[in-house]
Amino acid sequence: MDGRRVRATYDLRVPVTTRERRPEDLPPLVELLGAQQAETSYPQRWPLPFPPEEFIVRPGELAAWVAVEEDTVVGHVSVTSLADARMAEDWARATGRPSEGVAEVSVLFVAGDRRGSGIGGLLLDTALADIDRRGLTPMLDVVGEDTSAGWFYRRRGWRTLGTARPAWLPDHRPDLAFMVLDAPTGAAGPQVGQARATK
Repeated sequence: MDGRRVRATYDLRVPVTTRERRPEDLPPLVELLGAQQAETSYPQRWPLPFPPEEFIVRPGELAAWVAVEEDTVVGHVSVTSLADARMAEDWARATGRPSEGVAEVSVLFVAGDRRGSGIGGLLLDTALADIDRRGLTPMLDVVGEDTSAGWFYRRRGWRTLGTARPAWLPDHRPDLAFMVLDAPTGAAGPQVGQARATK
């Protein structure tokens, strides 16, 4: 990546930029992740049964960014390949599609007191621009398509292709929904097509 910053075009209270994540961002990101978990249930368990740095920095990571407001990290997003074999299998089983040619929007979270400010949308757009440059189809997974997180994506044109119940998902939580964002009609770039999810 060329290290360029993406400046927010959203109506934010103060200027917010995104930049590539640095190693020194991990401690504040761990703190931020834990602070917002009680409100968002993301991740599903807290504390995690493994170092939270491993939740943020995942196998198959292609790129990662933070949102910065006046030198303070206020959000995070990454783009990953479906490197986890179990996740790739869940994706293929739920959607009837191979994991090749797909990139996942991952680990998107924002400081609790900044939710609803447009920072999440800025981070999502940053990740989508990277996926588009790679010529890949964007996908993500969300626990419960009818949750606030699910609606955040649905309002932006994402649609559910299938669902799964991975072993880590608590029994009382809704299914994990696999969502894709199709390219606009007539736009260049990969298309997801019309195949239906398998049951």
